[in-house]
Amino acid sequence: MTDRDMSESAMASVLSALELPNEDVRTRAQARLDSLTKPVGSLGRLEELAVHYLGIIGKAAAPRLDPVVFTLAADHGVTAEGVSAYPQSVTAQMVKNFVHGGAGVNVLARHAGASLCLVDMGVAADLSEHAGLLNHKIAFGTRNFLREPAMSREQALQSIQIGTDLAKAACADGKNLLAVGEMGIGNTTASAAIVSVLTGQRVEQVTGRGTGVDDQHLKQKMSVIEQALALHQPSPSDGLDVLTKVGGFEIGGMVGLMLGAAACHVPVVLDGFITGASALIAVALEPKCREYLMASHVSQEPGHRIVLDHLGLAPLLDLRMRLGEGTGACLAVTLIHAALRLYSEMATFEEARVDGALPSS
Repeated sequence: MTDRDMSESAMASVLSALELPNEDVRTRAQARLDSLTKPVGSLGRLEELAVHYLGIIGKAAAPRLDPVVFTLAADHGVTAEGVSAYPQSVTAQMVKNFVHGGAGVNVLARHAGASLCLVDMGVAADLSEHAGLLNHKIAFGTRNFLREPAMSREQALQSIQIGTDLAKAACADGKNLLAVGEMGIGNTTASAAIVSVLTGQRVEQVTGRGTGVDDQHLKQKMSVIEQALALHQPSPSDGLDVLTKVGGFEIGGMVGLMLGAAACHVPVVLDGFITGASALIAVALEPKCREYLMASHVSQEPGHRIVLDHLGLAPLLDLRMRLGEGTGACLAVTLIHAALRLYSEMATFEEARVDGALPSS
């Protein structure tokens, strides 16, 4: 055991500390929005965003936003079964691209004014020499879950602990909005397996083309998932069991990020399908975690809409994106910036000496 390992009792302690957002603050925030120089509700979901954010942090005065985007990377043993259009080596190559600032998430994080935290959770290559990459490697990729569980229960707990610790450290450093993203060849296969178990939907309904596989490889991908679920029979009532049997180290890390941020009363912006699968596990472990989540967009993966509907989350954007990395989450951060600035900087009717609405007859 290392100092990064988490026992199930320690995880239970983290989960029990989660509280629901502050309803009194939400009410006060909505009252301020209703007093601004606009028809009531006319800023639509921007108003909802501001109220949601402020209720989570428990303060009716909007702070200066200081967001961080976490992009977690890991490899998946199931890629040996031909489930991806790209080889496993692309994971490490893309992580190097992240480190050098050349990926989509780098560009959009800069655009959103967010810092970017890159984490090696289990890439199947030695990346220890790369400055700017946090090394939390659990193993050199998960095992092939068509043949055996993806990881041990201890490794699953470790992945969650790493994410929890990262979130708490970021919050202690003053970060007041966390966005999550990922990189890992094969992780749409793991995510489809997770989503099928935790939503009760058939594999073919939640499985998409991922990196762009053709029809033949899509059938192979579905077959692999169905065989794995029949072999391992992960329990839909035990999120940790699902993560252990068909998950990924980066997926577990994002579960921990969500739980850790929620424990610190900090909102989490989800990216696409893989982060949605992580959210299903986090909410299965502690349902109150759902109240801390914001859905950035709906991706082209068919299972993503199913995930969001199951969680009861409405996406902010629909741009036909399917890149991952945290790119969609970065775009949502810009909307949250806008919502909080409107909340703070717009004048009230009284301040602007503008007549309010006429009383109803």
